[in-house]
Amino acid sequence: MEYAACQVSIAPLRAQPSDKSEMVSQLLFGEAVEVQESKDNWRLIVCAWDGYTGWVDVKQLIRLTAAEFEDYRRHQTLSLSLVEGLMAADHFIPLTMGAVLPQYDGLRCALGDQSFQFSGPVITPGQQHLGSSWIIKIARRYLNAPYLWGGRSPFGIDCSGLTQMVYKIAGVHLLRDASQQVTQGRPVDFMEQCQAGDLAFFDNGKGNITHVGIILPECHIIHASGKVRIDKLDHFGIFNKELNRYTHQLRIVKRLLPDDPDQDTGAEASEKQDEELSTQSVLFG
Repeated sequence: MEYAACQVSIAPLRAQPSDKSEMVSQLLFGEAVEVQESKDNWRLIVCAWDGYTGWVDVKQLIRLTAAEFEDYRRHQTLSLSLVEGLMAADHFIPLTMGAVLPQYDGLRCALGDQSFQFSGPVITPGQQHLGSSWIIKIARRYLNAPYLWGGRSPFGIDCSGLTQMVYKIAGVHLLRDASQQVTQGRPVDFMEQCQAGDLAFFDNGKGNITHVGIILPECHIIHASGKVRIDKLDHFGIFNKELNRYTHQLRIVKRLLPDDPDQDTGAEASEKQDEELSTQSVLFG
């Protein structure tokens, strides 16, 4: 088996071995992969984090030993900056939130035979309890990121990319697509029982799950639709005030975090919450 890691800021993961092929996902710097197949300058890879498969240009990968791959997979320190420079001896690599810092020691990290310095904020999921308040805090940092099919960064992200990256930063493994994520977690029977951090899934009227978002307090949801935005949520679905209509039909709510009996997220939205939402115009920072 051959192993590798992403050595560029963001690498497109494509459906076929061609630059013209559909981008189905992305790799962020430092994310480890298993190489399944080679075709010219393309590699068919399986992402270590979520098992997702696609084609990546070999120039965007750096080869790892089996021991390095296992170490990168098990011990992950992630960047918490929306954008932060990773400094090498003679160049910078711009990292986005959720990028992996391999072998990070508090100041430096290393990928292959190259050493880098990183001075931004970091998180090592698994070393501390990260609950619903952390999920909400991280999700809000992606507000107004543009929608991009297959995207996983603040420069472009899709609905399931948003949920996956937010949960990844909290140390929770989510699969890549909404239709896969809906198979995870525990169902929540009633909207009144929802708590912040739950995932709400939506179908296309034919029963196919096509959209997902993260439930916020006071019956709101953060999701990627055109951009990462906050909208009202009820048992019918997502209501967009700008369009004055429902845009997504609710199918099911799933919980991946522990139950929090002290949360009161099923109540009607308060004036205070509306004021908070109306004043949130955070782009990136």
